[in-house]
Order: sequence, then structure tokens, then C-alpha cells
Amino acid sequence: MQRRDLLKASAALALAGFSAPQLYAAGNAPAKLKTLGKSELFDYAFLKGRARDMAGKPYQQTVDKVPAKVKALDWDQYQSIGYRDDHALWGKDKLRFQTKFFHLGMYATQSVKIHELEDGKARELAYDPEMFNYGKSGLKGADLPKDLGFAGFRVNFHTDLVRDIAAFLGASYFRAVGGDWQYGLSARGLAIDCGMARPEEFPRFTEFWLERPAKQSSKLIVYALLDSPSVAGAYRFEIMPGATMLMDIDVALYPRKAIERMGVAPLTSMFLTAENDRRIGNDWRTEIHDSDGLAMWSGNGEWIWRPLVNPENLRFNAYADQSPRGFGLMQRDRNFDHYQDDGVFYDRRPSLWVEPKSGWGKGSIQLVEIPTVDETFDNIVAFWNPEAIPQPGQELLFGYKLHWGAKMPFNPQAAKVVATRTGIGGVVGKQRTYFSWRFAVDFAGGDLALLGRDTKVKAVVTASKGEVEITSARPLDDIKGYRAMFDVKIADDIQGPIDLRLYLTADGQTLSETWLYQWTPPTKRSF
Repeated sequence: MQRRDLLKASAALALAGFSAPQLYAAGNAPAKLKTLGKSELFDYAFLKGRARDMAGKPYQQTVDKVPAKVKALDWDQYQSIGYRDDHALWGKDKLRFQTKFFHLGMYATQSVKIHELEDGKARELAYDPEMFNYGKSGLKGADLPKDLGFAGFRVNFHTDLVRDIAAFLGASYFRAVGGDWQYGLSARGLAIDCGMARPEEFPRFTEFWLERPAKQSSKLIVYALLDSPSVAGAYRFEIMPGATMLMDIDVALYPRKAIERMGVAPLTSMFLTAENDRRIGNDWRTEIHDSDGLAMWSGNGEWIWRPLVNPENLRFNAYADQSPRGFGLMQRDRNFDHYQDDGVFYDRRPSLWVEPKSGWGKGSIQLVEIPTVDETFDNIVAFWNPEAIPQPGQELLFGYKLHWGAKMPFNPQAAKVVATRTGIGGVVGKQRTYFSWRFAVDFAGGDLALLGRDTKVKAVVTASKGEVEITSARPLDDIKGYRAMFDVKIADDIQGPIDLRLYLTADGQTLSETWLYQWTPPTKRSF
């Protein structure tokens, strides 16, 4: 599957506000799910051993058994396939969790095996046409292969058994919701060669093990086996629903070969247009994005905010660090008036924060921004890339927590960026004699509201190229914060991106997080 097809499908599912086709209640007593083969002993150590063993052998491409008529389903046909509530795993057991399965079709055409795990023993669940209502898809269960398999699964929590709280579907993609019950950006198991000149490799989860939760438990444990030409891996998820959903994840990776760019804890999102980047400005909505910035909390304690852009050409940035405290793709702007979208509600999209559980050593947080012309394409990727290139025969262990929701567990103590705006520079009322570009950055929070009017707040600005001029920092009472403004003047021979850096100080004391931006001057510079 090509990147555009895979990510377009992922974004389209988020746009709909659901993780996959609508559910259908069967109106019958809960059914007993069919199984395959005998039960087998299973634990995380066994899974790691299996992944290690696989990595020592040549990669085996999965044999495609999906019928052409299943692949040919269009969006509406696929959406009409519903899962029957009476076939939910644990649906008859009065537990706090239920799981329901995705049918194969459209973009989701690679089958996965799903096992139920109970008391240390696992048994594979069988595909059964009785699990599904085929709606207007044109498919008939009786005509489909008996070993068709599943595309993935969704998770329901007892507080609302209609809307799902998490979904695993497509390659190694998964997503979750917080208290706003709104899907948005996705996470992945692993990214390989993302943003490079050669095609990206998409490792995928080939098997899942769903551990039966205890009677009153609000924690669901899921195991997954990952495989690709470059690596095999074992994953353990602890899923804990809440206003901010928590996933506690352990990963063991076993490379088959050296991996030039391996992305750990990759996050995938969409950014089309916003107040800082109006390259695509032909929509009646002024902002369209799942995330508006990359937040980073470096190993030395510095907080950094990097607004996202929709570039004209693929853009790659790496932010070197040692044992970062965390990073994430955020949706800071949660004002409905800025989006005016009452269909997919971008103002409710969750943020996603990665919290390493231990030191990750040297490496970099990497950001890939891909040009896009519509909102059905996830074009933003962020991940951790270890400095040392993974080698065959190694065991690479990573532990981290994912936080999904509107409120994150970690936030800057200093003022944070709440808006970035850009436009033509110069002084209003004075004739412009050269090209310059204006940047207006709003900060709020921290100690800004406590500053007296006589406090001299300074905007500290640096630029990798060009000349910074007309710099100011003044109170902005509407947000109980400050607005920093400056222009960048560039000579005619300056080409390519310019890196900008800004933060606020008073009497030598830093008042804000650091704002980073990468601006590419237009080729045609009219003023």
C-alpha cells in the first residue's frame, strides 16, 4: 500500500468522527464466538522470543487472500458494513470492556489474527460472517472465504457501549479518544524511512492478543506482533480510559537489517491551513487541522513550541536531544469560532503526548511535514529517532506512555504560545521600499498576568538568515498575556527556509517557552 492511500484512509476515518463502519445491534442474546485450534501458553516474554526468532529469518510477505470484490468496496459500501453487538468479545460477561472487529475492505485489505488471552492461555478467534451485517455493501457472508480474517478491532468501555474509545486499524496505526469523544490524530507502532527520498516502509501489526480483564478492572491489556522487511517487534499496551486516555506501552524491537531512520513512538496528524499558514486558503473555513503544533520538553528542561505548516515541498527537521522528557502533537487552539466546522469538529480533536518511561539516550525528535491540498491526507509525522543506527541482532527496548485528550499531564510552567500569525511586514501608512514578513506571536499563562505595566518585557528574536527588525513585546489584555511582533527583512538573493527563534524575558529572567518556526520566503516578493 502506498503512503497516500494508507494515510488518506486513516484521515478519512477520523474525519467521519468514527473509527470505522457503524455498529448494528442484532437484538439477540450474546453469541459465543468461534475459535480456531487449541489454546496455547502465552505471555510477553514468549512474544518477545517469537519476534526475535522471526527477525533471524528472512521476511515473509503475507499472502493476500482478500477477494477482489472486498477490495473494490467504495467508502459508502464499506461504511454500511456493521458489527453485530451480540458478537462483541466479552459482551455477555458484564465486564467494563468489550471489543468488536473491523471487516476487511476498501483500504483495509490486510488481514490480522486476533486472539483472546485468559489465565495465560491464548486462543485464536475465528472470522464468522454472522458477526457482521453487510448492509448495502453488496457482499454476502456465505460467499466469502471462511478464513477471511479481520482488519483490526475497536474497544468499548462500559460508560458508553456505542462509541468506541480506541481502534487499531491499518498497518500499525491506532487511535484513541479523551473526554471529548472525538477521534483525530493517530499513533503508530513504528516508522521506518519516513520523509526520505526512497519509499517509506510501513511495518504492520500482524497479530493481536486481547487479555480478558478482571471483573471490575478499568485497564485493558493488548499485545501485538509487528513485522516488516526491516524489523520484527513485540508490543504490550495497557489501555486506561479517562478524560485523558492513558496508554502505557512497552516495545521490544529486533532489526533484520540496519535501519537508517527508525521512528520510535511515531505520531501522525493532518495540517491543511491555519492563521500562520494560508498557502491553501480556498476553503470557507479559516482553520483546518487535527494538530497545530509540535511541543517538546527537552532533556535539559527547555519547553519548545513549533507551529506546524503545510509546505510547498516536503520539509524535514530534526531537533537533537538527550533523553527528552516528552514531545507531542498538540491541538492547542480549541476555539470553535476559529474553525466553524460543525461536522467534524476540529476544535475537539485530541492532543497526543509521548512520555518516555526511562532515558532514551542521544537522538532527535524529528518532524516531517508533507504538502497536501485537502484534509483527507495525514501529512504530519513526528517521532523519536535514536542517534545510533539499529543493527541486526540487537534487542532494542523502549517504554513510553501516550496521553490522549484536551488536557496534558505536563505543561510549561512559563508562558506558552497560544497563537502565531504571519503577513506582510512594514509600517502601516509608510510606503514599503523592500520586502519583509511580519510575525505576531501571542503568549499567555505563566507569570505574565502578574507583570506590572512598568515591567520591561523583551522579545528575544534570532533568525538564521535575513535581518530582524521592528521588534516589540506589549501586553495583550484579552488573553492576559503578551504579543511579540517582529519583521524579517531579506535580500533578493536569499533563498530557502529561514529558521526563527523567539522567547520573552524581563530583567534577564525567561518568561516563556521557546517558539521555533521555519519560514520559506516566497519566490515572488511583492510589497
